[in-house]
Amino acid sequence: MNFTRWSARLPGTQRRAAARTEPTVALTPDRRGDGPGAVPAARAEHLTDEDKPNPALDELPVREVLDRVPSLVALVHGTDHRLAYVNDAYVTAFGVRPPGEPAREALPELAELGLLPLLDQVLRSGKPRTLKSRKAPDGRSYTFICTPVTERDGGVLVFATDVTDHAEAAERLRASERRQRETAVTLQRSLLPQELEQPDDLRIAATYHPGGTEAAVGGDWYDVITLGGGRTALVIGDVMGRGVRAAAVMGQLRTAVRAYARLDLPPHEVLQLLDGLATEIDANQIATCVYAIHDPNEGRLVYASAGHLPILVRDENGQVQRADEPTGPPLGTGGWMHASGSIALSPGSTAVLYTDGLVERRDEDLDEGIASLARALAGATGTPQVVCDRLVRSAGVTADHDDDVAVLVLQHPARTGPDSDLFRNAALELLGGVEAAPRARAFASGVLTSWRFPADLHDLGVLATSELVANSLQHGTPPMRLRLRRTDRRLIIEVTDGDDHLPRRRRAEPGDESGRGIAIVATIASAWGCRRTPGGGKAVWCEFALPKGATRGT
Repeated sequence: MNFTRWSARLPGTQRRAAARTEPTVALTPDRRGDGPGAVPAARAEHLTDEDKPNPALDELPVREVLDRVPSLVALVHGTDHRLAYVNDAYVTAFGVRPPGEPAREALPELAELGLLPLLDQVLRSGKPRTLKSRKAPDGRSYTFICTPVTERDGGVLVFATDVTDHAEAAERLRASERRQRETAVTLQRSLLPQELEQPDDLRIAATYHPGGTEAAVGGDWYDVITLGGGRTALVIGDVMGRGVRAAAVMGQLRTAVRAYARLDLPPHEVLQLLDGLATEIDANQIATCVYAIHDPNEGRLVYASAGHLPILVRDENGQVQRADEPTGPPLGTGGWMHASGSIALSPGSTAVLYTDGLVERRDEDLDEGIASLARALAGATGTPQVVCDRLVRSAGVTADHDDDVAVLVLQHPARTGPDSDLFRNAALELLGGVEAAPRARAFASGVLTSWRFPADLHDLGVLATSELVANSLQHGTPPMRLRLRRTDRRLIIEVTDGDDHLPRRRRAEPGDESGRGIAIVATIASAWGCRRTPGGGKAVWCEFALPKGATRGT
């Protein structure tokens, strides 16, 4: 719109009176009427003093414009940024500022915000710089834009926009995200074991680090399950995806693992059951998992892997081995028959189970991450918790790590000196027929006597041995074997045979001639159980908790 040609319109009689007193403008030939129907010429209207045209933008005084700008404006000149001007909004926010003084004295609020180095950069580079959402001493938040001025000896125009509302909204959002993250992490940690079970023959430690600072934690988990008879199950897994849903699926899988572990199945059969369950829980959610069993009598770790990373084992000489095979697809994919493998875990060895957050990096191949972890494990000594912490530090895991990390470290201690007397084994092959029973009782009595057990525990151990051996002779098939084992906490009695039919406890009727052996064992022992053994056959065991007086050999 052309402001200089706009005329004020006078309404009503004022306009007619003005028309009578104002001369008409001569019409040019192309505007004059040529006939009786021509349109008469328009009368010219003079502008009053009050109706002067609005000035063009170029005619407006700069200072008048800046004084009326609601944002804060300051102008400084020279290398020491001497104050040349502040607008009214700046004075309202921070008070009157003396011109001619260096910015460090004249504008202390900018110095407190760390803006003076930015002014130096703008003056040197000749390019504008922005400092977003800084809280000023007046309690409000501003975004500062510093623009170079080339006139005279050079200067910087500081333009501060009040973004307090945006900053407060962003802080409320961040606070909400922090609360959500704390809730998610609390949920995640509540689904993990609050206290690790500590078996007799292993020393175990674990750690969990939630990834990043967002609310979407992952589904990493671990667990330690004592199976009885001196055996221990160890599990670690990772549900793909993040958030509460992944944590919920993780909780269901962990609960299922503990239930399946009570069946004392081989590792590959446990994963087979978990695979079907994972599909039922959520067909779109998959998980990786390693399930391993340690038997102190075998000195090996038997395991099965569903798409998980390999177990690392460092032997007593510091050599690290990877348990790479066999590995099947992740849980939830279905249609795969898992298989069990094994790796040596002799006394003095340390094994590490972990999730991909410990070794996977965007700029590094996964095998390189596993190799780096193996090198760190080769040099990590000390207790399981110390090894855990060292491995996490060597992998560069910090509070803002972008993925969840779970690590489970187990050690099979090499016991020497007096401690070795607390861990003993004795075995007897049960040959022949019914005459094997008295030999087994005599063998058990002699072993328990040599281990200096109290008389009541000695008698209970001999009775349990008699019942287990009699049950095996009646219902089992060769080869048969009796094994006694003591730890610093318990006495374990185990009988194996070649028949895979598992006994169960049942109520015997008054006229029954059998069926009371397992009931007697279950009554006198602290715990009992049975399982199928690899290659066919079964093992039936019971255990007795040692009294304090029997926890030190003589």
